[in-house]
Amino acid sequence: MALHIDDDCMSLEVDGTVIHAAIRVGRLWRVTGWPRILDRNEAITALTLAEWLLSGHSTDAPFVAAWREERHGA
Repeated sequence: MALHIDDDCMSLEVDGTVIHAAIRVGRLWRVTGWPRILDRNEAITALTLAEWLLSGHSTDAPFVAAWREERHGA
């Protein structure tokens, strides 16, 4: 797994295949599979969270639930 972060795009790759991507739209970011536009730090966190979950870690981890709730409720 690899997380690539550039000025205009970000991606999460697994075995050379892009699983999730983020594209900059002005000052905000559109992340595939995410319900709303995020700021740069939120986009990095969303991709990191996806990497965590794709690695087989539990969705029950307290920080996962808290971050999802915060992002969906914002």
